[in-house]
This record gives sequence, structure tokens and C-alpha cells, in this order.
Amino acid sequence: MNTQNTLSISSLLIASSLVLISLFISYWQKLKLEKEIIVGMIRAVVQLTLVGYVLNYIFGLKNYAFTTLLLIFMIFNASTNAKKRGKNIKNSLVISFIAIASGTAITITILLISKSIKYEPYSVIPVSGMIISNSMVAIGLCYKQLNLNFKNRRDEIETKLSLGAEILPSSRDIIRDAIKTGMIPTIDSAKALGIVSLPGMMTGLILAGTSPLEAIKFQIMVTFMLLSTTSISAFIACFLSYKSFFNDRSQLDID
Repeated sequence: MNTQNTLSISSLLIASSLVLISLFISYWQKLKLEKEIIVGMIRAVVQLTLVGYVLNYIFGLKNYAFTTLLLIFMIFNASTNAKKRGKNIKNSLVISFIAIASGTAITITILLISKSIKYEPYSVIPVSGMIISNSMVAIGLCYKQLNLNFKNRRDEIETKLSLGAEILPSSRDIIRDAIKTGMIPTIDSAKALGIVSLPGMMTGLILAGTSPLEAIKFQIMVTFMLLSTTSISAFIACFLSYKSFFNDRSQLDID
């Protein structure tokens, strides 16, 4: 199975008629989402087309410095989005950047050492995109859980502090719960692979003509790397963030 599969413009146009189903349901049930659906589809087509041309140019380059700068740009943008979940966390942008960059660097380094990928745009950028986006989501969940737990368990924390405990031991359970929250979606997704769902990367490779067994190898690699980067990023983000909920006198300050 080595033939390359292609999708003609006419086939794509016919397939796009599937959007009519969403429009019909929205109109039928008076959801008033017709405008958002149309705008969303138009934006998706325009954005993906532009990205396609950009990637086509970038993948033709073999400049290590340019590739590195592009990865830093991707990490910064992901950090900016993750920061929105950390409203009560000081320096959440810097913390997010450090956490995502660390998870990405460690995971990519291991993949390069194992020769699973090459440090070239066509290989590094798509893989890094998956790593960075999953780290961003995990950190966002961590921030949300930290804010929620410090608020709901305020009396528990203040009791521990009043008994002489330091802020880290007092917060350890909350930190662990936040890390767990950030990792669970990736773990649940891994459990469902092959039984509940066929992941996008594996399906895309098969549609492109790759052998299913070869596609499975790549998907296993992707699954392992996502578990790695989410755990690293969540761990770093939580342990750099918890001090933001205390003042200089080691008092809980979430107001």
C-alpha cells in the first residue's frame, strides 16, 4: 500500500455540502448558529489555505536557526493563550513559556536522539505543533484547577499554616490534584486509541497511502510524546505557580 492518495477540488466541494447538515439542524432547532457556522467555515478555509502555502514554503527550507525561531514563536503564542487561564497567577506568561518550552525541548530532544524525527521543518514543526498545543491545554487546566482548589480549600490551607506548616507542604495536595487534572485528558485519550477512536495522524497517514502497521508506529510515538510533554509541562507550571496564591508573609492571598 504505497500509492499516494489525493483529493480533487470537485470531491472537496461535494464533501463541503456536509456543512449543510449543521446549518439545517441550527435552523430547525432555532439555535441561531447559522452565521457563526458560515463564518467559522469561511475562516477555516482561508486560514488553512494560507497556512498550506506558508508551510509549503517553510518545509522547503533547511535552516536550523529559522526552524528554532519558529518553534519559539509557536511556544510564545501558546503561552499567551495559557496565560488567560491564570488570571490570579503572577507572571503566568513567563511560567507558561518556561513550562511549555521545557516540555517541548525535552520531548523533541528524546525524539531526535532516538532518530524518530529529524530536525528539519517538515518533521519538527508538525510534531512540535501537537506537543505545544497539548501542553497549552494541560497548563490551562492546571491553572483553572489551582484557582478553584485554593478558593474552595481555603480553610484547610489556613489551618495548616496556623499550625506552623510551610506553604509547600500546605499546598502539596492541591498541586498534585492540579497536575492530575492537566494530565487526565491525555491519559483518557490514550486509553481510547484503537478501540473508541482512530486518531487523526494515523488516519491521515493511512489515507495518504501509508501501511496501517507503519501508521500505528507513528501513532504510538505521538501518544508517548504527548504523555511526556503534558506531564512535564503540568508539573513545572504547577510548582512555579502555587506561590502566587500567598503573600510575602506566607499568608494565603486569593482576594
